[in-house]
Amino acid sequence: MKSAFVLLTALVALTAYYVYLPLPSTVSDPWKLMLLDATFRATQQMCNLVHCLRLSHHLRVLNYVIGTFDKLEPSSSEHTKITDALFDGVEVRVFEPSPKQDETLKRSVVYIHGGGWALASASMCLSLIRVDYERIMAESLNAVIVSIEYRLVPEVHFPEQFYDTLRATKYFLQSDILAKYSVNPSRIAISGDSAGGNLAAAVCQQLSLDDSVTNKLKLQALIYPVLQALDFNTPSYQQNTDMPVLPRFVMVKFWIDYFNGNYDFAPSMLINNHTSLDVSQAVYFRGRLNWTSLLPSTFKKNYKPVIQPTGKAEIIQEIPALLDIRAAPLLAEKEIFQLQPKTYILTCENDVLRDDGIMYAKRLESAGVEVTLDHFDDCFHGCMIFTIWPTNFSSGHRTRDSYIKWLAENL
Repeated sequence: MKSAFVLLTALVALTAYYVYLPLPSTVSDPWKLMLLDATFRATQQMCNLVHCLRLSHHLRVLNYVIGTFDKLEPSSSEHTKITDALFDGVEVRVFEPSPKQDETLKRSVVYIHGGGWALASASMCLSLIRVDYERIMAESLNAVIVSIEYRLVPEVHFPEQFYDTLRATKYFLQSDILAKYSVNPSRIAISGDSAGGNLAAAVCQQLSLDDSVTNKLKLQALIYPVLQALDFNTPSYQQNTDMPVLPRFVMVKFWIDYFNGNYDFAPSMLINNHTSLDVSQAVYFRGRLNWTSLLPSTFKKNYKPVIQPTGKAEIIQEIPALLDIRAAPLLAEKEIFQLQPKTYILTCENDVLRDDGIMYAKRLESAGVEVTLDHFDDCFHGCMIFTIWPTNFSSGHRTRDSYIKWLAENL
């Protein structure tokens, strides 16, 4: 009996040690976040073990788990019809709220989910949560939501995710397709979270240059978007290096997976060796991502730029897509920014991607675009989808409500 008690005590202590993380005092629901992060870390470590044993790619294992949920048939409710369709060969899920009396045309949001271009939702095993989130969007906005199910890493890599989302969006913007879903052509937004925000921004830029698209997007709404891979030492990357649920090293690995690159490059990329001063390809873009001038002092704090005089030019040579604006929309020229629609950007203080969104907002404003920057001091990356038990965060409700409120007032 005594041995069992000692063993149990040791197990509890080890569990507490594994779960506990020092978090900023401003983070909302800190113990919930620790538990969530511990769950993610444990599952990722299991998948990495499978990868190391060469049984399967770690992302394929994650997607197998998620796919178990994704294979469930979408369930329509009394207020929302949910159907799956193909838009120019790309899988989409369409949420249509019940028609209201005397209503003719609805507004619409093309939504692109996050997950590092690799997962079926912003975090593991949350596909059903994502469906609930998009259903709430449809009902709250009384809008047709088109959720694009682009192909994922490791089955495909950049630029295929970009092309999938571009093709599906262009297909939906055709007048006859909009008529089929009773959508007002002048009231359409594109939106996405995290890697989905990356794809939404890239698609929005591309469509602004495409004269063949007659029905233009009215708005773009980007939720903690990832927008550049040139500098992994912005103040938010330095401040939130080990912050749940997206530590800096994990974000760098997502980028490498997206480009089907070599993991051996990760340590060098973490210290900006891939864009050092002797890497000629990066010189052209460096001025477009000068955070010392783009960020307000409240976000720069006392952090210093990390600019290596010499580095590894072979990284950009082997992965030129790191500087491709279709992958890194923040690096686009001013003329493209001038063509963008009215924009909403949501950022979280405790997120490595915070400064990507803030810099994008600043560059849009400098180009004459109307921007709403919605910043949350106590929130973390991915929080918006965590609104139902057992991952029910107050930050999820507040960010989601603020985002939907902006769309309701502007779309």
